[in-house]
Amino acid sequence: KIEVEKVEFDPDSEEIRLSGPNREESEHVKMGAYHTLSLGLNMNFTVEKLCWDQVFLDRLEEASNPERGAEVAAVVMAPGLAHVCLVTSHMTLCKQKIDMSIPKKRAGSSNHSKATSRFYEAVYRAILQYVDFEKIKCVLIASPGFVKDDFYKYLVTESVRRDDRPFIENKSKFVLCKSSSGHKHALEEVFSDSAIMSRLTETKFTKEVEILNRFMRLIDTNPDKAYYGYLHVNQANEEMAIEHLLVTDELFRSTDIATRKKYVSLVESVRERGGNVFIFSTLHVSGSQLQQVSGVAAILRFPLPDIAELEDEAEREDEDSEEEDDNHFPQTEYDRVGEDLQNMGF
Repeated sequence: KIEVEKVEFDPDSEEIRLSGPNREESEHVKMGAYHTLSLGLNMNFTVEKLCWDQVFLDRLEEASNPERGAEVAAVVMAPGLAHVCLVTSHMTLCKQKIDMSIPKKRAGSSNHSKATSRFYEAVYRAILQYVDFEKIKCVLIASPGFVKDDFYKYLVTESVRRDDRPFIENKSKFVLCKSSSGHKHALEEVFSDSAIMSRLTETKFTKEVEILNRFMRLIDTNPDKAYYGYLHVNQANEEMAIEHLLVTDELFRSTDIATRKKYVSLVESVRERGGNVFIFSTLHVSGSQLQQVSGVAAILRFPLPDIAELEDEAEREDEDSEEEDDNHFPQTEYDRVGEDLQNMGF
């Protein structure tokens, strides 16, 4: 039994590591000695807390839902580089990175063709190994140029030749799309494409991506209905104007208890006032995108153009009051200083 001081999650091994001092005598670990526990899938354990916030209880309930899991697979690729990922509502999990050197085309040499075939074969096997087509509803293949098209032709041809039924029976689940690179972060561009999102309407994470894209569009088209940052969002909540609250789970893991409580309070208040709350995981591409704009944002029911103006006025008033405090020097103080100067011969 340890008192947890540090929590680490390894998405590759799907393990949580908990570190802290031991609070129960045992033959293996001395009382007070620091120890690390590794918790994996299907392991039983007990967590004790003085206070459970509703936000965490909701996420535990959602994570315990037997229908959870990845519904979308994605392969982002470029010549010689590919990332095979599984996308859940909470994270984008890279199952395998494939990085190979592919020589340039040269007349009379087959090195380029052979290296490309080896690369395609590695991606082919990775998809076959990690994608469970009974659960996966869509497989995105994204790349710049024609890499995705050439690979898909390879996949179809080889699956027929080898009689790989998972590919043959699920060809309709493959969707080809454009990306700027073969890196994992290129999925942000894929998920911002409305044509691609329309193919994913039945998946769980789609609503979160759609609401984030809607917020980003409002920032450009109607900024008085889209605010981010705690001060603006909290003010909008006081006006009962929030229709959708977007917040990252990173804010609920702050080491500052007061910070955690204020965001929990904000979430509960928005729900009480009829707003919808979307909690984004920063392990998901959409969550990392939201984290770049403070981690909290809101789409309003109606425009509130005065929020920014009110905050600017409050800042100006604070500055004015500080200047007045600096300039305010009671007469008695002037008199005392004058006497001291006279006594010193000035």
